[in-house]
Amino acid sequence: MREEEKRSSQDKSKNSFFKKRWVYPTVYIASAAIILTGVLWYQNSGTDQLDQSEYKATDMPGKKMNDQPAVEVNRAMENFVMPVVNEDDAVVQMQFYDNDGDAAEQEAALVFYDNTYHPNTGLDIATKDGKEFDVIASLSGTVTNVMEDAVLGNVIEIEHDKGIVTQYQSVKDYQVKVGDQVEQGQVIAKSGTSLINEKAGNHVHFEIRKDNVPVNPHEYFNKPLSALQDANVAEEKASSDADAGKSEDAAEEDMEGNSEEDAKGTTPAEDKPAEGGSDKKEDKDAGEDKDKDSSTDSDTSTNS
Repeated sequence: MREEEKRSSQDKSKNSFFKKRWVYPTVYIASAAIILTGVLWYQNSGTDQLDQSEYKATDMPGKKMNDQPAVEVNRAMENFVMPVVNEDDAVVQMQFYDNDGDAAEQEAALVFYDNTYHPNTGLDIATKDGKEFDVIASLSGTVTNVMEDAVLGNVIEIEHDKGIVTQYQSVKDYQVKVGDQVEQGQVIAKSGTSLINEKAGNHVHFEIRKDNVPVNPHEYFNKPLSALQDANVAEEKASSDADAGKSEDAAEEDMEGNSEEDAKGTTPAEDKPAEGGSDKKEDKDAGEDKDKDSSTDSDTSTNS
């Protein structure tokens, strides 16, 4: 009996609790919060697993430095350097023909070969003691040409960007071949000699070219590749060709003038009139006139 009374009292209390207005809204809100929390937790756990499955060891920042695009960026940041190990020991035997230089500098930058003057399209670099030395790559790049040439003294060409190359002439004992990837400062050959500029002795003829137009290496030493990429060399070439033609003509005229002076200086002495020669000729002519007069008088007396 007591148990029944106790149960009935409990049922009454439950019914009275659920009859309150705030009970059901509270239950709904709590249930929605629990469900939403579960959904968000599930989504976050799935994203973490996806990210972990997509990452690879090769995508780590430390390993990206070894990819080819990173090498290209590093190459663009390099500065052109002289093609010698020790720049302090280097001597420029002949400068680049600069169309903006004065007449004396331009004349000194003309190479005389095969009875013709040629503007120097690079720098002829030797050492102070005139001995053989290692030739290094001025900039990292790809070897595109290795050519034997007796006149130029052999040639190595390295491409650094589309249309931008460095040339190393008058070299021997090559240490690279076509297709090799070289790093800046890497030894590529030994210095040598050439027929086109024998006066330079043991040296390397170094050129920097853009679109096959030579530029003054002095203007790009210690400057990055981007400085040459932005340069407009077409107008410079036209002006340089015009000035080079004028300098060559002037040099040839000087050579012809010297030849004429030498020819005049070797005139034989017997071709020159001797001192007093005109007086002797006059005396000779007077004697001949006297002989004619005496001959005429003799003829007249005979006829008489």
